Amino acid sequence: MDRMYRVMAFWTGIFAVLFFVGDMFNIALLFFAQTGALLALSYLNLSERTYIYIFGAYLTIFFIGFTYYSTFLLVPSFGGH
Repeated sequence: MDRMYRVMAFWTGIFAVLFFVGDMFNIALLFFAQTGALLALSYLNLSERTYIYIFGAYLTIFFIGFTYYSTFLLVPSFGGH
């Protein structure tokens, strides 16, 4: 299970670099932080159950944050500036 956290860290790192290159610095910083956290967790050698609980908490926080953003902060538009 610790290897899957390294895989997730790899992909969040790829996205962080792509966001950084695309001049989206705030989201790049968020993804760099996720990369560091996932990489650090992968080397703790926790039990599989603990890794699943951490991943469940990670998804819960994401869904709450995404729902809050899309409900209260996002300004709908149709491709215009």
